[in-house]
Amino acid sequence: MSSPDITAILENSRELDRIRKDQEEVLVEINKMHKKLQATPEVVEKPGDTSLARLKHLYTQAKDLSESEVTFYSALLSQLDALLPSGPPGQQRKRTDGNEQKRKRMKTDSDISRLSPSMRSQLEPCGNLKGEQVAARVTGDNSEKDEWFVVKVIHFHKDTKEFEVLDEEPGDEEEGSGQRKYHLPMSRIIPFPKRNEPSSVPVFPPGRQVLAVYPGTTALYKATVVSLQRKRKTDDYLLEFDDDEEDGKMPQRTVPFHRVVALPEGHRQ
Repeated sequence: MSSPDITAILENSRELDRIRKDQEEVLVEINKMHKKLQATPEVVEKPGDTSLARLKHLYTQAKDLSESEVTFYSALLSQLDALLPSGPPGQQRKRTDGNEQKRKRMKTDSDISRLSPSMRSQLEPCGNLKGEQVAARVTGDNSEKDEWFVVKVIHFHKDTKEFEVLDEEPGDEEEGSGQRKYHLPMSRIIPFPKRNEPSSVPVFPPGRQVLAVYPGTTALYKATVVSLQRKRKTDDYLLEFDDDEEDGKMPQRTVPFHRVVALPEGHRQ
């Protein structure tokens, strides 16, 4: 178990604490609005009163925070799953024939069915990511910098809890022009928000640091949220990417919400 892995878990735990504090503050405001409306319900009929609009805004905030809480719980579970040993220490490998392989697969399926609901709830969505694009860290834990790319999930191996992914963008001439495949643990994969479900996406407030796809590329970099631009068909984030200075200024770039994810804890750039 490496120090960066523990650091990431602790950072996500701290983020959960922050979300819960925000939830408490929103609930306090909601309760205040409830008491106000119960005491003076006629206030909503006055011209210019914004009580109902304010209450709707608070409910929306509470909903977004709850969904963010679920997202970070899922991330923590994925990180813990990736750190748990998959077999007894020192277990030796042996050659197996076709029947033994079949029995091994059956045993694996049986083991999965006996997992706790929380563990099983993490493995099942991973299997459903086949064919989907996700954010993947392709560099190892000992690398000087973290490199994140948009990749396509080919397969999720439940026995090893690893993703087989394809970087569909051709590499540089020095690296070879073909597409590259990687086998990566769950801790290096972040699913993107669903394009057709903008209402379920966690809202990152202005000033929050995120990981986002740089426009015109398939690479993800650290950025700071300027604002969330609500539209009829989709939502876009206005971001300032780190190290993106032009003529002494930081340009603000628009990125679709489904290409923005929470910044992984301990990110190195």
